[in-house]
Amino acid sequence: MFTKTPKLAPVLYIPHGGGPLPLLGDPAHQQLVEFLKSTPRSLGTPAAIVLISAHWEEEQPTITGGRHPDLLYDYHGFPPESYRIKYPAPGSPALAKRLYTLLEAGGLQSRLDERRGFDHGLFVPLKIMYPHADIPCVQLSLLASLDPIAHIAIGKALAPLRHENVLIIGSGFSFHNLKAFFTSPPGTPDQQNEVFDHWLIDTCTNETLSSDEREERLAYWTSAPSARYCHPREEHLLPLHVCWGITQAMARLVFHGEVLGKKTCAFLW
Repeated sequence: MFTKTPKLAPVLYIPHGGGPLPLLGDPAHQQLVEFLKSTPRSLGTPAAIVLISAHWEEEQPTITGGRHPDLLYDYHGFPPESYRIKYPAPGSPALAKRLYTLLEAGGLQSRLDERRGFDHGLFVPLKIMYPHADIPCVQLSLLASLDPIAHIAIGKALAPLRHENVLIIGSGFSFHNLKAFFTSPPGTPDQQNEVFDHWLIDTCTNETLSSDEREERLAYWTSAPSARYCHPREEHLLPLHVCWGITQAMARLVFHGEVLGKKTCAFLW
């Protein structure tokens, strides 16, 4: 099914927004929704999608292995329609086993989970990007350790997928301070948000940086200005580390806008 191709498949890191809000017409997500709708035109037609979600952590890399995963409505306090969202994308046991094999070959003990469903880090953005739900999807967990170097290593082990027409998406948020989202007055400049945003864009897109320099920055991202303000907990940043590990190359900034009043960005390799 996943044959070798001469062209490298794209790797994309995106913000997925606040819970189901991108699917509910929330005006603070309008820029993000427009970006997600338009992006597939530049990505080609993938044979399958592997998505690393900020909303799944395990002690070892864990992969959804079911044929027809259910949806996990892993959010609280939203309108009733939020819990009736459907996204019946098929799973892919064959691709799940391929991920397992690649991770094991990279020295990373991993696990297949045939019962776990897709969380909103997958079904919210993909329902906007690929509304027909006809592309097989496999979801990959983060590590509960939240070790950035370990997540880069996961990416390096999965690099061969780029030769197999598999679209890889890191689904997180380049700014994820929940308190700041909901306590800052609308339209208020946030210097800490802006300085980290600038650092992250420079880290991923500055053509003068070597691969080693880029990896060093990402591995020790907590040294960046306002790092812990923007990410009190780093689970929404770490899908980026997996994406970079897969590519080990300079990215292109493909989205730079506001979501919930904060600057956020997306990168494409």
